[in-house]
Amino acid sequence: MNKPVRAADSPFKVTVTEGKGYFWCSCGKSQNQPFCDGSHKGSDFSPVRFSAEKTGDVWLCGCKSSGNQPFCDGSHNK
Repeated sequence: MNKPVRAADSPFKVTVTEGKGYFWCSCGKSQNQPFCDGSHKGSDFSPVRFSAEKTGDVWLCGCKSSGNQPFCDGSHNK
């Protein structure tokens, strides 16, 4: 598998906690979208780790095509 699975046609709105680390699914196969559940094992994909800069809502990419992973950049509209 060298292309990610499009997990959604829109971003996922997620509430994050400042300083907490998260692992965003980059392969699109996770059953726990938008977060990694290990489904990428055996592929060329790895989760993208990020730490929340502040507590609040963020929009995480669901189409897996964002140029600003893990955050949505509107690529799902193209």
